[in-house]
Amino acid sequence: MHIEPGLVDGAKIALSYATAAAAGATALYHVTKASREGSIASVAVRSLIATVGVFIFFEVLPHFPVGVSEVHFILGSTLFLILGAGPAAIGLAMGLLIQGLLFAPFDLPQYGMNLTTLLVPLFALHELAKRVIAPGTAYVDLEYKQVLALSTVYQGGVVAWVAFWAIYGAGFGAANLSAIGTFGVAYMAVVLIEPLADLAVLAGAKALKGNGSPLVTPRLYAA
Repeated sequence: MHIEPGLVDGAKIALSYATAAAAGATALYHVTKASREGSIASVAVRSLIATVGVFIFFEVLPHFPVGVSEVHFILGSTLFLILGAGPAAIGLAMGLLIQGLLFAPFDLPQYGMNLTTLLVPLFALHELAKRVIAPGTAYVDLEYKQVLALSTVYQGGVVAWVAFWAIYGAGFGAANLSAIGTFGVAYMAVVLIEPLADLAVLAGAKALKGNGSPLVTPRLYAA
């Protein structure tokens, strides 16, 4: 996952440090909240699972450059529904960092932008979940339309942030806007796949009947 190197450079890149710091602070809030609701050990294990998952999403699953960035099957809503907002955020941050350190060092200057692009839509998804999922509904009982809404918000948020960084860095030129449009169309195709992946994972979780497992968010099985 990366914004093309050089798209935002010079003094402009300072904005990404501020947005990443805000996203990181919000992630810590969710981690702290999850630790109070369960245990630090559970949050740590779920964060590790999320990190491994994100690394697989980035490096093992199909991914290809399109326009101003790359198209990945990030499965952000899947991470959220199974592991919770805090661990999902840690997994996205650490998976992205490991990718940069081991496989794509040229992405490290863009880490703040990429982190913001992945985390802010996750927090938007978290807020939407409060509105589209009734308080008495466990995640394993979600319907397709609810999962579709969550996936659309996450993937749409990723596209919106990529577009923002691209315009912020390179302006409204025809070539830049065309590249943004090409990326957006390709990326939103993920919305056709992610809800099905979510429902498959939720069905598997329901079949396992793992109520009370420290490996998943408590909301997966309990209202």
